[in-house]
Amino acid sequence: MRIGTRGSALALAQAGHVADLIGGAQLITTAELRGNSDSADAPAVAAGEERAGLASPGTALPPHDKARWVRDLELALLEGSIDLAVHSAKDLPTELPDGLALLGAPPREPAEDVLCGVSRLEDLAPGARVGTGSLRRAAQLLAFRDDLEIVAMAGNVDTRLAKLRDGVDELDAIALALAGLARLQRIGDAGALLDSRRFVPAPGQGALALEGRCDDSAIRDAAQRVSEPETLAALRAERALARALGASCHTPIGAHARVDGAAMHLRAWVGLPDGSTWCADELTGDSADHEALAQALAARLNAVGAGELLRAAEAMSLDRA
Repeated sequence: MRIGTRGSALALAQAGHVADLIGGAQLITTAELRGNSDSADAPAVAAGEERAGLASPGTALPPHDKARWVRDLELALLEGSIDLAVHSAKDLPTELPDGLALLGAPPREPAEDVLCGVSRLEDLAPGARVGTGSLRRAAQLLAFRDDLEIVAMAGNVDTRLAKLRDGVDELDAIALALAGLARLQRIGDAGALLDSRRFVPAPGQGALALEGRCDDSAIRDAAQRVSEPETLAALRAERALARALGASCHTPIGAHARVDGAAMHLRAWVGLPDGSTWCADELTGDSADHEALAQALAARLNAVGAGELLRAAEAMSLDRA
């Protein structure tokens, strides 16, 4: 089996984990497939949450395009150059190309965000500078602490941690996904764990998405063998909610599902990029019917203005791009 992945340290660690679970798989990077630069420091965006947008008044996050790496891997799948693509699930668009499907998801790492550099969010002084490349993280931090200054960041996990350590941009802390630190065996760099009830993670955060061709039953079977049903159900629910809300890569949105036996708990957060206005809600339903649960929660959110917030967030982000 040929498994496609980006060439960054985190992507290779994730794909290598899947290869070990399946056994006997070969890793192929996007650089090998397309001859592209696959530098982990190349500008990158988590499709559906981290494209250019307002971080704080007068400050914009940089325009990124991690979606490009997803497209390269999807093209390789359609061309038959690889058999399975491994993505950070939060990077995978909610709408997939014809002929491709989400085939599985191994057990999930913790979905929470963390601050590196401080042990508690409350320890940051007024005006503290916090680095992030995520529109959602910036919006949620500003919603909780409007006195913070958000500093746009790009680069891989090691690059960002080095900037914090070396005092680049006079950063007091940086915000990252706990899962990335765990997969890179850098969990010791995690500081303040951000409560997922307030700082709702991005749809799919902490999970790996296994994407393949719809008509390849052998690969589908292999993906399903290494998948965890609860993780896959939660991932499908989070993606369904983002799709039902009409979220885009220019809108700050969080969605996190947790399966508890036959029940699924789904929580969502939608806000403006500057954190000035937001709404959140949660709902419990049947874990076997994630689509109905997502639609019901989206309807509740839209009833209190989530749709208007998303449209305003889109306009703010595009104006700053």
